[in-house]
Amino acid sequence: MFLARARLCTLGSRPKFLKTICASKILGLSTSAATLPRYLVKHQSRLFREDIFQKMSLKFKNAKRIEGLDSNVWIEFTKLAADPSVVNLGQGLPDISPPVYVKEELSKIAAIDSLNQYTRGFGHPSLVKALSCLYEKFYQNQINPNKEILVTVGAYGSLFNAIQGLIDEGDEVIVIVPFYDCYEPMVRMAGAIPVFIPLRSKLVDGKKWSSSDWTLDPQELASKFNSKTKAIILNTPHNPLGKVYTKEELQVIADLCIKYDTLCISDEVYEWLVYTGNKHFKIATFPGMWERTITIGSAGKTFSVTGWKLGWSIGPKHLIKHLQTVQQNTVYTCATPLQEALAQALWIDIKRMDDPECYFNSLPKELEVKRNRMVHLLESVGLKPIVPDGGYFIIADVSLLDTDLSDMKNSNEPYDYKFVKWMTKNKKLSAIPVSAFCNAETKLQFEKFVRFCFIKKDSTLDAAEEIIKAWSRQKF
Repeated sequence: MFLARARLCTLGSRPKFLKTICASKILGLSTSAATLPRYLVKHQSRLFREDIFQKMSLKFKNAKRIEGLDSNVWIEFTKLAADPSVVNLGQGLPDISPPVYVKEELSKIAAIDSLNQYTRGFGHPSLVKALSCLYEKFYQNQINPNKEILVTVGAYGSLFNAIQGLIDEGDEVIVIVPFYDCYEPMVRMAGAIPVFIPLRSKLVDGKKWSSSDWTLDPQELASKFNSKTKAIILNTPHNPLGKVYTKEELQVIADLCIKYDTLCISDEVYEWLVYTGNKHFKIATFPGMWERTITIGSAGKTFSVTGWKLGWSIGPKHLIKHLQTVQQNTVYTCATPLQEALAQALWIDIKRMDDPECYFNSLPKELEVKRNRMVHLLESVGLKPIVPDGGYFIIADVSLLDTDLSDMKNSNEPYDYKFVKWMTKNKKLSAIPVSAFCNAETKLQFEKFVRFCFIKKDSTLDAAEEIIKAWSRQKF
């Protein structure tokens, strides 16, 4: 049929006819379909495309390891707070200025050509040396900068490397609730099973509610350990509660780790931010714990430069080498100028660690004043905040405000999600719902709490205070 029609074509119409035949072959139609009216050809083409898409869509489906992990509190609530009229006390985003010398170091280093190229994949030489010198002050042993330290893309990178490098499918990982929100999805992506245990409050009438009132039940904790337990994730100082674990509390955890031959992934990014009357202890320094612990630190939290996204893992070489394997096959290395600037900034403060001007000492003093201000403000409007012993967040039970949330669209969301969305929209003040830091079974326990960040300029806290006090006057 094709040959017969070809002979009948005039020279002028032949290219158009051949174009029709070629299109029919591409679309998988029979050659006779090319003679159909144009609207029928289009209809067949559409059906063909839908059929192909349905078949190919199975190939486009997400990998099973990320199934159900698509929602993220930071993406959702950071978008809500992006309105410049909103006072943002939500995400842990400092709006105070980083130390001048930190910025100056980066400015100088950016002009050096060689420091704008790749550096050692496991950590810039000057940075791992500085970190080794700093942390040897707290450990009983020397720390090999090349084999026992890994510089990562933020503390997130450290957590990811540790979990991917050390946790297998089917392993159990103990996660303390509330937990920083990425712990659970990272464990699940590794094919492991998160085993949750909540901190429980021991509120005493007539006294301030403190983060130290939230503790683990030793017997309940012991019941979570078994032969399948591969690791426990510890966070001290704690986000969002601000709890600083005592030496006695850490000893209970250490004893169980040793008894069940369990790893400890210790997230200590707020290690310098500990307030009067409290002390930060590193579980890796406890007897029998160095060889089984990965300790995680953060430049963003240490120097108020969260945008630098530099973190580090410290631990024995027999564990760190597995984290290095993950890093060399994913991000490979971190930004050279930032690592060099961080190294120089660390050396400045390492040399003056006993000086009040050392940022490790001056920042917690500055933040303690801001913490006390937030406590007073929340108490003045009838709320009962949980006073943090460390970190730069404070949480409070907002159910006493008895806010009418009936106009919120998604009635299936936890109370704190609806409350924060309502507050951001109607009061122009943002926060983070604490149930975002909980597994499904414990969300009800924490859904009346919201988290406020206080590493903010006084002008930002002034604006928040004005909103809260005006709201209180309207309410009462």
